[in-house]
Amino acid sequence: MTLTSTGSWLGRALRAFAVVGILAIGSSVALAQAPAPLSGDNNPTARPMAGHTNPSEADMLRALQGVQGQVTIPDRKAGTLVQPQGRTWRETMAGTIRAWGAWLVFGMIALVTLFYLMRGSVMIDGGRSGRTITRFTEFERFNHWMTASAFITLALTGLNVTYGRYLLLPLLGPEAFSTWSAFAKLLHNFVAFPFILGIVLMCVNWIAYNFPNRYDWNWIMQGGGIFTKGVHPPAKKFNFGQKVVFWSVMIFGGIIAVSGIMLLFPFWFGTLETVQLMAVLHSIFALILTAVIIGHIYIGTLGMEGAWDAMYTGEVDERWAKEHHSVWAAEAKAGGDD
Repeated sequence: MTLTSTGSWLGRALRAFAVVGILAIGSSVALAQAPAPLSGDNNPTARPMAGHTNPSEADMLRALQGVQGQVTIPDRKAGTLVQPQGRTWRETMAGTIRAWGAWLVFGMIALVTLFYLMRGSVMIDGGRSGRTITRFTEFERFNHWMTASAFITLALTGLNVTYGRYLLLPLLGPEAFSTWSAFAKLLHNFVAFPFILGIVLMCVNWIAYNFPNRYDWNWIMQGGGIFTKGVHPPAKKFNFGQKVVFWSVMIFGGIIAVSGIMLLFPFWFGTLETVQLMAVLHSIFALILTAVIIGHIYIGTLGMEGAWDAMYTGEVDERWAKEHHSVWAAEAKAGGDD
């Protein structure tokens, strides 16, 4: 063997030895950094899975129930690995509530449209008198419009969560719908606060006028006069129909407000099941109140001549007041406002 061939053989041997050494060192480091195998006491699937050589997905889900992970965010409920009630909650939200909500909201839109086509606007008998009575102060009107605009914003952004992917996604496309939904979520969260303030101020201002009185039953029996021309049951400042709207806003709006706050700050309140219950209540009563407000908007605009003036200028025609709130009109003319 020549010197040259010996040197070539020696070089190849040294290079091979170096490669083996590098691989050995790398393997040692990897083994040192790898986590130790879980023992039977620490492995959440070890004992429940005993005897299952080929566990199904259901077996694995059952094995992981009750296992709580560790998280660094304030909401410790995020560490829950498997929560079977979540599947029931998801089916309720995506199935029952979505279906009934569609019938409720879109059904109310169809109902008031049909009623308008059949009945038309409730006109002032004999036309406007040209004389007005002050019905609402500037503060009352400001608070009404603040609350109304906040609720409409909340309703539209909330309906986007429930129906947006079916109604808007095909029209806008994925990117535009994603951008709109992200903006709508932020808008929904922040506009909630003026809505809550508004219903509190409404309660303070108007609750005294919205308790039942002896005129309500007669108003009910006559259908508020909206079905028959020339029929005008007596009423005080708020008739029975307006009281229904008021108490709907107070009760349903109150539930929406409380559940909404709990959804905004879930790590402050209860368990994961509590948050899911609040989501269900929030959706149900938001849909109900949306349907009620659609009817209210109809009566206050297209449904009745002169009703818009009450919240637009604060002044109503004297003849309108005598027809729809005759007891209040007489008291207002006499110097009271009860």
